[in-house]
Parts: sequence; structure tokens; C-alpha cells
Amino acid sequence: MKEFNFGKRLVGEKYPPFIVAEMSGNHNQSLERALHIVETAAQAGAHAIKMQTYTADTMTLDINGGDFFIDDEDSLWQGRSLHDLYEKAYTPWEWHEPIFERCRELGLIAFSTPFDETAVDFLETLEVPCYKIASFESTDLPLIRKVAATGKPMIISTGMARVAEIDETVRVAREAGCKDLILLKCTSSYPASPEESNLLTIPNMQQLFDCPVGLSDHTMGIGVAVASVALGACLIEKHFTLSRAEGGVDSVFSIEPEEMKQLVIESERAWQALGRLSYGPGEQESKSLKFRRSLYICRDMAEGEVLTTDNLRIVRPGYGLEPKYYEVLIGKKVNRAVKKGTPLSWDLI
Repeated sequence: MKEFNFGKRLVGEKYPPFIVAEMSGNHNQSLERALHIVETAAQAGAHAIKMQTYTADTMTLDINGGDFFIDDEDSLWQGRSLHDLYEKAYTPWEWHEPIFERCRELGLIAFSTPFDETAVDFLETLEVPCYKIASFESTDLPLIRKVAATGKPMIISTGMARVAEIDETVRVAREAGCKDLILLKCTSSYPASPEESNLLTIPNMQQLFDCPVGLSDHTMGIGVAVASVALGACLIEKHFTLSRAEGGVDSVFSIEPEEMKQLVIESERAWQALGRLSYGPGEQESKSLKFRRSLYICRDMAEGEVLTTDNLRIVRPGYGLEPKYYEVLIGKKVNRAVKKGTPLSWDLI
């Protein structure tokens, strides 16, 4: 399986999962809060901060009705126009540089999702190390070509995408110059349900597209994300907030600092536990072999006395002969006097 090169860090099956904290609009239009999110993510052990680079006008049209109005009763954003939503959620472009700088000071990798070509041009001036393509833009092939032409690594979410659409996106990206690529399994509902996460798709995506695969996770909690590691996910992206109770456009399905800390810890444990194909005692297990059951003399015996169910037992520890010889040895004679508690060995028979 190929590796993904962030520059500072390699990502792939050979390495612990790479954890990305997605800031999105959870800064609630406060630069101070945005910087606090960066600091808290670093304290929780996240490896990267991801932002979103757009304006309401680069994202949609300023029309308060029709196709541009959210009237889905199941939507977190029901009753708002798209333009109004993005106006509230966007990260001012002048904030990017101080946020990126704070990330560098704290050892975090900072990158962003561009939503149009002007955002790519802007992010290039900040020398971002890679680009993320959102699920809803994964079929925007002109944008894919624009990003791929930078030669920077690409992370592409695949929410809603049919396999043929993913194939087209991957081919276009590679033909336009992308050499390092990660695909993210994603369910584009907010919040997403575990039942619709379909993590078994991850190894299939690895095989089909010959690249590392991660997870962009919108479920509540960290269980789905940790489980994805067992199926090969090498990167996990979760929306991150200081506190769901304080609100924010994505706060409902975002994780809080303590959850992020646990995600970092438990995802690495899951990766460590994968190990290799192995049977038999491992190095640490070998010390426990002595606690297996084995055959012991359970009564004092005289020379020539016959082994019976009354004087021979299968007990712990494991210094005697294996229990599988029990039936064979019943009826045999001992060749010398034996005390209770003696492990049975062939030289006693």
C-alpha cells in the first residue's frame, strides 16, 4: 500500500493513524476562539488542523428562496438560505495566516479545503502542504484539476460518490499532476449514523484505487472512527469544537477536547493491536505458559503404587506433563516414592 507524504510526516498503514481536527465554522466568527481551538486540539494530541476556505459569494448565489433555501425538516440548517449559512460559517481569509502560524508554533500541520479556484490561488500564497477536497466538490473536475496542478498532496472525501465517480475524480487528479492521494470514506449526513457508515468499503477502496484510505467521520462519539482503523483507515478527520453547548454551525456533530484526546489514544491502540498474522505464544505470553494446567501428584505415593484418579489430578501450574496424557498414565506405576505436589514427568513412570 502506498504512503502519503505530508512533508513532516508519512501517513499509511505502517504508521499510527493521522488525526485531523476540522475547525469548520466552530470558531463562531471569533479569531480568538479559532486560535483557542488550535491550542486545544494540540493539547489533545491531534496532528493537524483543517480549515475551509471560501466566502458566501464563492460558494453560492445570494438568493433567499427556491433552490437556494434549506427547507429539509431533517437538516440542522433548516429555514436558512445557503448564502446566509455560508456567511455565518466561513473563515475570514485574513484569519488564515495567524491560524496557520499558531499551528506551526504548536507543531500542528495546517491545511484547508478550497471551494473554488480563487481559494486555491490564495492558499498557494500561504504555502499549504496539502489540500482537502470536500465530498460535495469531489465531482467538480475543474477544481480537482486546479488543485492537482499545484503538485501538492490531495485528500479527497467520497461522500455520496458512486464508484464510477470516484474513479473519474482519481483519474483526473492523477492526470493533472497529483502524485500523493488519500481517499476518505465519508457519509455526507450531519450527524451521520453508524449504520450508514459502511466501513467495510475501506479495504475495497484501497484495492480499487491503489492508495491509502481514511475516514471523514460525522457520527457522534469516537467509536466509528476507532473501528475504521481495524479496516485500514490511516487518517481520521473529525469536526472539533471547544464545547457543543456553546453552539456553532457544526457543533452538534463535533467532538470536544476530551473526546479528541481519547480518539488519538484509542485509534493508536487499535492500530497497534492489528499487529501481524500470528499463532502461538507471543514474547509476553510465553511467561504465562507456566499457568496452564498440567498433571500433578495429589497424594503421597509409595514406590510401585498405581496412578489413579485419586492420586493424579489436572491442575495449575503447568510444570507437569500435559493433560492430554492423563488417560494414558492412569494405571501406570510410579518407580519411586513421590510426595504430594510433585509435577508428573516421564522419568517417574
